[in-house]
Amino acid sequence: MSQFDDETRLTPLGDGAFEGLVSPDWSIGSNPNGGYLLALAANAIAAQTPEHPDPLSITVHYLRPGLGSQPCRIHAQVLRSGRQLSTCRATLMQDDSARIEVMAAFGNLGVGTQPVIEPPAPSIPPPDQCVPRSGDQQGINLPIMDRLEIRLHPDEVHTKVGGRAQITGWIRFKDGRDPDPIAALLFADAFPPSVFGQIGAVGWVPTVELTVHLRRRPAPGWILGQFRTGDLADGRMIEDGMLWDSTGRLIAQARQLALVRQPG
Repeated sequence: MSQFDDETRLTPLGDGAFEGLVSPDWSIGSNPNGGYLLALAANAIAAQTPEHPDPLSITVHYLRPGLGSQPCRIHAQVLRSGRQLSTCRATLMQDDSARIEVMAAFGNLGVGTQPVIEPPAPSIPPPDQCVPRSGDQQGINLPIMDRLEIRLHPDEVHTKVGGRAQITGWIRFKDGRDPDPIAALLFADAFPPSVFGQIGAVGWVPTVELTVHLRRRPAPGWILGQFRTGDLADGRMIEDGMLWDSTGRLIAQARQLALVRQPG
């Protein structure tokens, strides 16, 4: 079993309740990564909808930071189930407080469906010519980088003032686990905030709300991601992102609202 599978494993308690442990090894600074918490909740939902195992659309609101090295309890509920999808809700609790609230549509993702319209993958050097992500680039400790390998476009890796609010790069699990739809939820929230390229490093940028739309199951290998911020005001940004698999097929699109503490 991979580290990701082991550290998102849940124990069913009955009546849609599950118990797990939030690992500190998927953290940004001292806070568990939001995509990792979402993956825990998504596993609980998937266990309730075996006929619809894949997230098609999932939205999470972050109420307060998760607690690393602490148990969690997840309550998952199927609101409606039809032939093509199930609409579900989940709440992840720690220390008697709700940490995240999730609404999702689960169904069955294809692999080789021919798209009618699909955005092409961006041009980027191969992973071995890109720059590994590190905490030094944004001035924060990144335990999550012991679990993930992230390689950033050499022209976009440096945080600076007046550049472009975009980040492009490759991502995969360090232990060789192949990507899947649940992993895509994590990958959609694992890159450095794209706004760093325009205003410089500002440390942790906490997510308020994240929505991920899954389009198909990914092929094995590296996942390519590109994220852009086109809206930053009053200490809040909206970031849009896309993920492509090793065949160049689009597997997911994401949008999030996050808080930004601008320098000065």
